[in-house]
Amino acid sequence: MNFMGTSPEGLSSEKLIESDVQSTPSGGGTPILLEYLRVIERRRWLIGAILVASVAIAVIVTLLMTPQYTAKTRVEISRQEQRITNIEGVSGKDATFDQEFYETQYALLKTRAVAERVARSLGLARDPAFFEAHGVRLDDEGGRSGVLSKDSLKEREDQAVALLQDHVAIQPLARSALVDIMYESANPTLSANIANSWGREFIAESLDRRFASTASARRFLEQRLETLRERVQQSERELVKYANRSGIVVLEQKSEDGRVQTTRTLTSANLQAMNAALAEATAARIAAQARAAAADVQPAGANQTVSSLRQRKAESEAALAQMLVQFEPAYPPARALRQQIASLNTAIAREEGRGAQALQKDYQAALRREQDLQHRVGALTQALTREERARIQYNIYQREADTNRQLYDSLLQRYKEIGVAGVAASNISVVDEARVPTSPSKPKLPLNMAVALLVGIALAGLVVFILEQFDEGVRYPSDVQRALGLPLLGAVPDIGDENPQELIQNVKSELTEAYLTVNSSLAFSTDHGVPKSLVVVSTRPAEGKSTSSVSIATVLARTGKRVVLIDADMRSPSLHTLFDVKQQPGFSNYLAGEENWKALMVPTSTPGLNLIPAGITPPNPAELLTSDRVVRLVAAVEAEFDHVVIDSPPLLGLADAPLLARAADGVVYVAEASGVPVRGIKAAVERLRTSRSRIVGVILTKLKQSGATEYGYGVAYGYGLAYGGADKASNA
Repeated sequence: MNFMGTSPEGLSSEKLIESDVQSTPSGGGTPILLEYLRVIERRRWLIGAILVASVAIAVIVTLLMTPQYTAKTRVEISRQEQRITNIEGVSGKDATFDQEFYETQYALLKTRAVAERVARSLGLARDPAFFEAHGVRLDDEGGRSGVLSKDSLKEREDQAVALLQDHVAIQPLARSALVDIMYESANPTLSANIANSWGREFIAESLDRRFASTASARRFLEQRLETLRERVQQSERELVKYANRSGIVVLEQKSEDGRVQTTRTLTSANLQAMNAALAEATAARIAAQARAAAADVQPAGANQTVSSLRQRKAESEAALAQMLVQFEPAYPPARALRQQIASLNTAIAREEGRGAQALQKDYQAALRREQDLQHRVGALTQALTREERARIQYNIYQREADTNRQLYDSLLQRYKEIGVAGVAASNISVVDEARVPTSPSKPKLPLNMAVALLVGIALAGLVVFILEQFDEGVRYPSDVQRALGLPLLGAVPDIGDENPQELIQNVKSELTEAYLTVNSSLAFSTDHGVPKSLVVVSTRPAEGKSTSSVSIATVLARTGKRVVLIDADMRSPSLHTLFDVKQQPGFSNYLAGEENWKALMVPTSTPGLNLIPAGITPPNPAELLTSDRVVRLVAAVEAEFDHVVIDSPPLLGLADAPLLARAADGVVYVAEASGVPVRGIKAAVERLRTSRSRIVGVILTKLKQSGATEYGYGVAYGYGLAYGGADKASNA
């Protein structure tokens, strides 16, 4: 009969559904954050002890430390580009170059040279207070106790310089040219004096270093100038000598400020002038040739005289024609006009011949001039060609001379500038001088406590991690499926010192709710509901096995089922104590030969639930269990009752449980949370499987509050009695 088909007395169907939902473990496993929280809750006392110890140690160490005072001087380091020559390289505004410059300055601030200047300026090597402020005591002879003996002043100065370098700190301000020089010691006045002196001495050291660098630069430039002067003179002599030998005459055109704009040779200048004259002569010849040709085509237009004569001829011819209309050709005036016309023709012919001859003479003159200029241009072109070949070497000499002259002028100008560079203003200045600190900079109790807390958390995490690696027990409901490969029937919370029988009888207790969840899971373990016969086993005593047997049987009985509970733990029986009945006769009596098993049953306070006690303790229970009487008893009870629940002895070291499991339809395995290691449970489960027993699932008991939250429990629950102890009521 399906367990879910009926409702237990006093419990609503909604609670049954809720219990059934709770009985189904999540297939996705427990979230990792929840796992961590459970570990923290379980190890909270250890974690708390480590944190308290860490903070306490930090407080004690802080109180024992000598207060240290830090004084701060702020300086500004301006970007200044140093050059020996005028030849430009990387731009001064380059970000990488700026960073390198400032990194160099920060390193220079901590150099030994600056520390030595500070030590000498303040006389620290002879000041006992300086050494005492750093925890170093000087003996009467001037040595340092434990480290220095009676040594020279030089060694004392070296020790002072080492202390200075160890206690100074350079802190640049982000995105600025400001730098803080901080000095720390046990003497606030000494810290302020050293910080201020450090800034002043760094400026003095920078100026000295700059003066030394300019002095060496001047010496370098003097040597280079002398060498370059000789090279300039030599290159210019070679240039003039070659020009004279090659006949090259160079003409220079200068601007108003005296600078040379263009240079050309005399030959090229002459050729240019001749080319211009040739162009003009060619244009004149072309014009004369055009005029002569025009005169041949239109002779009447040769000059003004011819035109006038032609005009008079036309007038005479017109008068003659008009006269012949009235008179005969022999008419004397007509003959006179014909004579005049003939004279005009003669004059016109004579004038036209004279104009054409003049134009031809002009053309011939222009042609001769053009040919002469062409000849001269050709000669100059050949001369320029020869000169250009010669100028190849001339240009080499010229470039060498120009390069030497430019380099010489540049170095000469730089030499003049560097003469005043050594006395230029420093690019480093003090912005704020250090004041005597009024409060110590360390130790800082809140900071030390915070660091100690972090260290404590890390240490606690490491310790808990190591402990968790050695803790191989099943700790949470989600571990059952993952570690054992068995279904979880339910998780039972820890009840502490409370009486489990009283909690089982209370239908509203969390213990009852837990086992209602177990029975809901059992109802889904087979196709026909809760198995008719169940054997409840555990790996070792005191894991909650007997309490689970009673609880399963009680919850089944409350649903209206007729249930028989058999105490098969004949070695250490406990159920008769829970139900307050006699131990015998009972199960062992039936195994020994008693046939009337019904006479062995004892009714309980729960309606529908009967108990067969363990009976008298036999000398060897395993021998009794090897007979078939166990199977016959279970079959007989199943024939008349709905369910049989058998409380088995533990599996550890005993053969009883596998023998009992053969007679039942299923086995319920009880495991204590964080109890038996997983490998022990697996070994016990393998023993059951060897006997061909069907393990229905696992009940996880003694679940602490951190693990119970997965199932909605919030109370503590614990068993603590050993197997076979005096108090059987809490033996689980």
